[in-house]
Parts: sequence; structure tokens; C-alpha cells
Amino acid sequence: MHDATMNNRETPSTYDKALRINLDEEKYGTFAEIGAGQEVANWFFRASATAGTMAKTISAYDMTMSDAIYGKSKRYVSRDRLNAMLEHEYDLLVERLKEKRGANSTFFSFSNTVRARGYQDTGECHGWLGIRLQLRPQEDPCQILIHVRLLDQENFDQMEALGIIGVNLIHAAFYHRDHMALFVESLMDGLSNDRVEVDMLKFSGEGFKMIDNRLCHLQLVNSGLTAAAMFLPNGEVVQPAEALYNKPIILLRGSFNPVTNLHLDMLCQTRDEFCHLLDSEQQSNAVELCEITMNNLLRKGDDEAGKIDHLAFLDRADALQALGKTVLVSRCPEFHRIATYLSRYTTSPIGIVLSIGLLNELFKAKWSEGLAGGILESFGRLFKNGLSLYVYPWGNRKAGELVTAENFNTPEKLQYLYKYFRENRMIRAIPCGDQELLKYTGRDIQRMIAAGDETWKTLVPEQAHRAALHHS
Repeated sequence: MHDATMNNRETPSTYDKALRINLDEEKYGTFAEIGAGQEVANWFFRASATAGTMAKTISAYDMTMSDAIYGKSKRYVSRDRLNAMLEHEYDLLVERLKEKRGANSTFFSFSNTVRARGYQDTGECHGWLGIRLQLRPQEDPCQILIHVRLLDQENFDQMEALGIIGVNLIHAAFYHRDHMALFVESLMDGLSNDRVEVDMLKFSGEGFKMIDNRLCHLQLVNSGLTAAAMFLPNGEVVQPAEALYNKPIILLRGSFNPVTNLHLDMLCQTRDEFCHLLDSEQQSNAVELCEITMNNLLRKGDDEAGKIDHLAFLDRADALQALGKTVLVSRCPEFHRIATYLSRYTTSPIGIVLSIGLLNELFKAKWSEGLAGGILESFGRLFKNGLSLYVYPWGNRKAGELVTAENFNTPEKLQYLYKYFRENRMIRAIPCGDQELLKYTGRDIQRMIAAGDETWKTLVPEQAHRAALHHS
């Protein structure tokens, strides 16, 4: 689902990018790197005309030295440490060179703080990279931050990848900042998805005030740089590892087109059941996620098919966030893939909320295509880390009966498998708070809106009315 112009563009080498910046007389800045060598600055030394770009490069590895320069920090590989580095180096650059070059230069400071593979080290390797830059001479600076996961197993390979993505970030900040798809995809020039994951991208500053960072993260997911992106109820983008670390998680999957009172009841009923399994501290730390997969954001129609509907995404995100929900957008249509993703960040209980209809889907072969162990492997991956499914009932209109996890009929050859899941509480039944909610689907509500039937307003929370009207 890449933009066609992205697929056909010429990709300059890392060396060519560094040389272009070195030859750009307007760009002038400093480099501060901690944790994996001076791999980004090294590319600018390799290219010619380094003096045209490089005012200073520094590497403060010793914690005492680093604290003396940037102030004390609880965590050295963190967003706070990166911000301190960027601010200190940028302010020092402007203070010392403003009179000499300020009228004709766009100053910048680039920094990174990284945990790369160490001797006999098996921990997660990751880092924060950022650039603080003027968009025009003598203007206040703007800032761009990214968080990366380094997936190579050897230190040398991680250092190489860090140098490449650092140059890519600086180059994109200078030359692609007005084209978000190009900006994001150029971050991976010279790299592959099995080497680096970019799971956070944030623009800030007056010059970037028109950029919605949620759309930046949507682009990260759409372009395959990360599996999912997260937004807090206040609209703030957040690195999933920060927000989910060792917390219990309740996840509701859906298109949320529109967000309905039924969605809210599903979460409410699950929360009541889920919290019985938690101690008081876990209950206070539990996170509710409303997840939208990329497939649910595709435009319809011959001319638009396959393209992401950015406005629909923002409207649904706005509605969910106005209701106090944290939003997750992912490229994980299979349940076992989203389960694996969440388990990366927490060892606490995970509960996925779903309807009878989605439960029925899980027993279909299409969800285990490509897995050598078929449906058994699919469920094995899903339940691997103590995850449970919380199944909300469904009203069968034709038969007039309520279908629940207790009376749900699986395919005959899978009945004993389902019984095993139920007896071991892997699949749990939750009640419906108001059976009137079961009478209408999202499509029914869309038809009501199109027909001018005001009944829909009783089925959709007020905070979601505007989004419902936009996309019906």
C-alpha cells in the first residue's frame, strides 16, 4: 500500500546523502552521540566537505561526564536524555556562532542515545535519535524525534544500521519534511525491516504546528516501519514500550465506524470480569486499547481502492480519545499477531474483547494460512502468554436467541478444542449490559444516518456524533 511515487523514486546512497548535506552551505550543526560509537557523524567525515556541515562532534560515554554536560537522568537511553542533549547542544551552537553565521545558516543539533549489543548482552537494543533545526535562518527551532529498535544480533551490524538511519533522518528533515510519505519511507533507505524498526516519530515546534503526529504514526504503520502505533486519550503519540510496560491490557478490535454504545458496553463488561483477576496495583495500571487495523481504514470505490482514508482515521481517533480511550492502529489482522505484539511489552494479563462473529472467524482456516501447524499453531500463538478472549454475546435476529460463549457452536471437528479453551478459561463469556444494543450493527446505524432517522443518536455516544455524520 505504498504511494506509487515512493516505489519508483531513486534512492540515494548514505554517502550521497551526507555529501549533499555537506555541500549545502546553509546547513550547519553539531553531533552528539552516546552508546554505539559516532556512527552518524562518521558518515559526514567520510564524505567530502565535512567542514561545510560540522561545527562539532562529541561523544560523552562516561555517565559522570554525560551528567556533567546534560544533567542527571534516571535513564540514559530515554526521550528525556535525548531532549536534554538536543537542547544543550543547540543552545551552545547558537550562542557561539549566531553573530558569525546566524544570518545565513540554518543551525541544527543532531543527537542520539542508544543501547546497542554489549559483551554477553541479551537485552533489548534500541535508541532515541533526534534533530533540532531551524527551518529558516534566525527562526526559532523545530524538532523531530524517532525511536528505533535495533534488530541485528551483532554489535557491528547495529552500529552500521544506526549510522545509516541517523543520516536518513537528518536528510529527510532537511529535504522531505513537506512530504510525509516520502519522509517516512526514506528513513529506511539502505536498510531492511529485519534490521531496524521505527516505532515512534514526533514533530514539534511552531514550524511543524500543522503536522498531526497521529498521521505520522499512521504512515509508519502503513509503510511497514512498525507493526502498530499508539495514541493516548490526550492525542499524544507514545512509544508502546513506555505506555504498556508490564501493564495489564484490555484490547477491543473494531472498525469503530461509528463508535457505538455497544463498543463501550463491551469494554465495560470486560473490565468488570478482567479486574477480578488482578490485584489492586494491577487494576490501577490496567490499560484499555481500542485497536483499528489498517484494513479498516481503506477507502472504497474504483478510484480510491487501497488508499488510506486519513480523515476517517482522525475522526474515529478523535471520537475514541474524547471518550478517554487509548487508540492503537496496527497492521496485524490475525489475532495471534496482535497477541504476540502486545506480549512483547508486558508479562501481565492480556484480554482481547470480541464478538461472537469474530470468535466464529477464528475457527476458519484462512486465519492460519501460512502456518505449518495450521489452526492449532494459530491458537497456540494466540494463547502462548496467558492471554484470554472475552466474548460478548450476539442476538440472532432470525432465531430470536442470544448466542453466547456458553452456547456457541464450533465446527464439529473442533468442538473438543473449544471445550478445552472454555474449561481452562482461555475463552470467557461476558454479559451484555443492555440487550437493546444488540439489535443494531454499525451498518444499520450508517443506514439510519443516511435515511435521516434520528434513532442513531441514541446508539452512538455524543462524543462520536460528528465522526459518525462525516463517514455515513
